[in-house]
Amino acid sequence: MEHWDDFLAPYKQAIVELKVKLKGMRTEFERDHVHSPIEFVTGRVKPIISILDKAAKKNIPLDKLDTEMQDIAGLRMMCQFVDDIKKVVELLRMRNDFEIVEERDYISHKKASGYRSYHVVIRYPVQTIHGEKKILVEIQIRTLAMNFWATVEHSLNYKYKGDFPEDIQVRLKRAAEAAFSLDEEMSQIRLEIQEAQRIFSRKKETLGKAERE
Repeated sequence: MEHWDDFLAPYKQAIVELKVKLKGMRTEFERDHVHSPIEFVTGRVKPIISILDKAAKKNIPLDKLDTEMQDIAGLRMMCQFVDDIKKVVELLRMRNDFEIVEERDYISHKKASGYRSYHVVIRYPVQTIHGEKKILVEIQIRTLAMNFWATVEHSLNYKYKGDFPEDIQVRLKRAAEAAFSLDEEMSQIRLEIQEAQRIFSRKKETLGKAERE
């Protein structure tokens, strides 16, 4: 494809804008002194080589990338607890600055590899000097434990090009279950964790005021 810079420009703009908006949601919770279901937000535009590789694997014509490839622009929203993921999804459904076109629940229905995450595909309007352009953006919502596993699996996928040795597959599945067990254990002591975080936050605010005075 010619003019990759022109093609990817609105995707880069969307990532910048959405990161500001979604991080702003966390700031609102902090301002209200209540638990934020959003721990942090990251985003990226898929590298050109990755776009070409996926297009070849999925038989997506280059002139249909904007309608058939959903994750050229991708955001990740990290949560402390599994229950927070549901709250984040509800918050996204309430917004009117983009349209949700698809949801995929890989938490209730994990992938065969052990992968867990909640995916929300949105159609986001980017304002350009040539007018409005609506693009697809994939938002992945997961816990920190799920993200650790997915990051490791992604790295191994590059090494083995998707063809994992059987012993690696077994260990990855075992690790995925261990990560989910960790999430479940943390959920059991969620109230204690949140109370400890509130105490720490109040203490930090008090120290900050004392230093300013």
